Amino acid sequence: MKTTRIQEKIIQETVTIVTLELSNAEGGHDWFHIERVYKNALLISKEENVDVFIVSLAALLHDIADSKFHGGDDNAGPRRAKEILMELRVDPVIIDHVILIVANISFKGGNAIKTFHSKELEVVQDADRLDALGAIGISRTFNYGGFKNRKIYDPEIRPQLDMTPQEYQASTAPTINHFYEKLLLLKDKMNTESGKKIAQERHHFMEQFLEQFYGEWEGKL
Repeated sequence: MKTTRIQEKIIQETVTIVTLELSNAEGGHDWFHIERVYKNALLISKEENVDVFIVSLAALLHDIADSKFHGGDDNAGPRRAKEILMELRVDPVIIDHVILIVANISFKGGNAIKTFHSKELEVVQDADRLDALGAIGISRTFNYGGFKNRKIYDPEIRPQLDMTPQEYQASTAPTINHFYEKLLLLKDKMNTESGKKIAQERHHFMEQFLEQFYGEWEGKL
């Protein structure tokens, strides 16, 4: 479903707002992350029967107020996204759908109960997850680990695969653990065929990286 001129104008206004609000954001959750997710979402949308306007707005607003940077408040993102969409006078039905996507997109340890489903959510969720994979995913992971002053790796601290959303959010584990607690799990959690195909390639790249990492850590490479 193609967007109209009015919808394109709203999308551009949203871009302007998001760019400004995330101008000082942590490097893995800044405007460039939003832009990549937006582009991924549009790419996947070509193969899916979805409302591209809803997908676009949700992709652009999905991290407008990430709970990690707002004291763990899961409502910060949906709340700010709703304020922006209301300011732009978006149709209330569309606002409701976008807010539900923003509220349900996060990984949250992989054990969160899903309460909302839509094809648009599937597309934006896949687009966001793709940015956590491959070379970009590796870069973002270590950037955030440095931002939180975490160890790169500690052989004595094992990954935890059965964390609750609260435990996942509060984790201070070394950065390498995040590969096992989230990144390497994403390939099998993709929703769309396009997403699955791209994820497979990026997943393989991360496996190669980890093999090289451990070889260098042990002084074998």
